Amino acid sequence: MSRKCMVTGKTRMMGNNRSHALNATRRSFEVNVQDTSLYSEILKANVAIKITAAGMRTIDHKGGLDAFLLNTASAKLDPAMAKVKKRIEKVQAKQAA
Repeated sequence: MSRKCMVTGKTRMMGNNRSHALNATRRSFEVNVQDTSLYSEILKANVAIKITAAGMRTIDHKGGLDAFLLNTASAKLDPAMAKVKKRIEKVQAKQAA
């Protein structure tokens, strides 16, 4: 998989190294992607995701993994996260019935 955050969608940026003589050589600014797992209270299981530090803060700000997924449109989510959202909605519908 690529170095891309599943929450924020951040990927690498390109730029230049600049020497004292102002020579420009291309370089890349990598993203701080971490392989981690977050606990879903509705699924009662850990969900493995690739996430940046900014993505972790976003999920924390939104109230947890379940709240973030349920309040975000599926079209804006990473395909893997959209599948997790669908599983959460399925379990939530089963509990409501």
